[in-house]
Amino acid sequence: LNGVHVHGQRYKPYGNVNYPEEIEKIRQMTALRDQKIWDVAQGKTTVLAVDDSKTRALTPVETNFKQPIKYLDEKEALAKFTVAPGYAIGLFASEKEFPDLRNPVQMSFDNKGRLWVAVLHSYPHYLPGGDRPNDKLLILEDTDHDGRADKQTVFADHLSLPIGFELTPEGVYLSEEPNLILLKDHDGDDHADEKIILLGGFDTHDTHHAISAYTADASGAFYLSEGRFLHSQVETPYGPRRCNDGGVWRFDPKSWRLERFSQADYNNPWAMAFDEWEQGYISDASSGENYWALPVSAKMPYGIEIPKVDQFAPKRARPTSGSEFVSSRHFPDDVQGHFMICNSIGFLGISFHDVWEEGSGFYGKVVGDLLSSTDPNFRPVDLETAPDGSLYIVDWHNALIGHMQHSARDPNRDREHGRIYRMTYPSRPLVMPPVVAGASIPKLLENLKLPEYRARYATRRELRGRPAAEVISAVKKWAAALDQKDPNYERLLCEALWATWAQNKVDHDLLLQCFSARSHQARAAAAHVLRYAYRQFPDSVPMFLRAANDPHPRVRLEAIVAASWLDNPAGARIALEALRHPFDRWMGPVFDLIMRQTLADDVKALEKSGALVASLADNPRATDYLAGKLDLAKIAPTEANKPQGPTRKLTESGQKVYNVGREIFHRDGHCISCHQPNGAGLPNIYPPLI
Repeated sequence: LNGVHVHGQRYKPYGNVNYPEEIEKIRQMTALRDQKIWDVAQGKTTVLAVDDSKTRALTPVETNFKQPIKYLDEKEALAKFTVAPGYAIGLFASEKEFPDLRNPVQMSFDNKGRLWVAVLHSYPHYLPGGDRPNDKLLILEDTDHDGRADKQTVFADHLSLPIGFELTPEGVYLSEEPNLILLKDHDGDDHADEKIILLGGFDTHDTHHAISAYTADASGAFYLSEGRFLHSQVETPYGPRRCNDGGVWRFDPKSWRLERFSQADYNNPWAMAFDEWEQGYISDASSGENYWALPVSAKMPYGIEIPKVDQFAPKRARPTSGSEFVSSRHFPDDVQGHFMICNSIGFLGISFHDVWEEGSGFYGKVVGDLLSSTDPNFRPVDLETAPDGSLYIVDWHNALIGHMQHSARDPNRDREHGRIYRMTYPSRPLVMPPVVAGASIPKLLENLKLPEYRARYATRRELRGRPAAEVISAVKKWAAALDQKDPNYERLLCEALWATWAQNKVDHDLLLQCFSARSHQARAAAAHVLRYAYRQFPDSVPMFLRAANDPHPRVRLEAIVAASWLDNPAGARIALEALRHPFDRWMGPVFDLIMRQTLADDVKALEKSGALVASLADNPRATDYLAGKLDLAKIAPTEANKPQGPTRKLTESGQKVYNVGREIFHRDGHCISCHQPNGAGLPNIYPPLI
């Protein structure tokens, strides 16, 4: 593990100190074990233990972290927080009550309302001659409902770096580099009985860049983020799949399809969130930048990166880890739909972003901080809304983080602390947690009407575990009985469609209903589902052509991106059909890249068959594009989102100086990281430029 530090481009300035000795030691350990195998096979011994005292000693690594380190107790840590007006924060669990809660990295609530947490005591990786990795997946419960955990169950132990996991009806999918594994509890005692390696070949070149930060869409397929330096090659039932230098995978447990969902110039994506209509959003931890997923999710040949047009929500600071949209009646009305993201260096806290629709896509702005701390050891890395509407936050809690700044073996890397915090809004009542586990199918379908996204998330998961025939029959009756005057009618119609999608049996009638919806969000959702389910429908091409001619640009963009994933020449027809309508800046670059990289052979096939001329009839923009007369790669942003320039007119030489300064100021890790885009700095941490 961590090959980029052991012998790669990040070998210096730390890896060259400790890894040569570690490599020598681990080869000596291997030789001893190899000899032991021969001795046992030849009957010379029955003792399996190996005496590693014969191997070389490792020189202790000196720390480069000279600041004093003080880990605060609960009272002291809480005093360091600043929360937005009206909010309150309390400790749900810590290493004091639960010593296994060390270096927590991801959490998720199950259908019973219990909190599951992955802990990484062995991070950043095994030390030769040291204790074997014993990372764990914990279940924490608040049995007396006082807002604090009082019970712990170890679901699985002796794991190695489980930096991502997803709960499902069939078990727990989990990272264990280089594999995606499935943990199964056969007898229902909350202890894993079986560990199955499903897929291998995910790169281990950097342990905090490997497949992580799992989250599922409405179908139950889940997304696995992968960062810089990694070059994964995974064998699947549909052939090998590859990803290099940063991207996002999508794995569908129903079909076993693994896809490279997004390949762009990411540093280390470590968050994927979905809004009310299942539009996805990817957050890049290292840069702190956030991207709307649709225009960066077209299918590309291996090694080709999709250009990232713009952020949907500008970064507050860097780096980031874990994101969530506000969707809780317990929180104030004016923050519903706000995007939240954790920052773990510089600004230590959670920021609020307002997000709005613009053209086919989305834009946003930072509107404030939900939470911040002046405790330098507070490292928020994940957050999730609880069944009662409160917000839980994972605190990695470490003085040292990052692989570049300190040696992997720095003795000041903490392996004993970890905390979970809980945020509430005391003047508003908590939400009554819905019954999910064991509920009847009719009850589960009624849960889909709840305002809370996480209540619906758990409900969808429960429905996926029920017999498909029973679910689909009940869903169709439920959808037919929905009140068409309900303001949420069309979103609920999408919930019905998604419930059939989750059974890998998309209902044709529901799909057409959503394609005919008044709201563009529902029509876009239908096109998105068809992107993955087109093989089930002989009339998928007419439906895609309909989407490509939709009056709303987001629906058309869904059709364009879906066209890149089709395994037949119809993709080119569908994408070119969208050229009958205006494009905005989210659409142009991805369309141009699709036509040049993914659909070029389809265009040739259409030309050869004579079908291209027919598909271009009354479509002069498509004719011009293919003739090289229409440039769609660059479309200017709207006036509201153009980058700001100087506040006064400059001379030519002054403008050149300004341009250089602006570029330097906005470089990742330079001025903007601390002083912020507006120069106002970060309260109590970095001063304003003035």
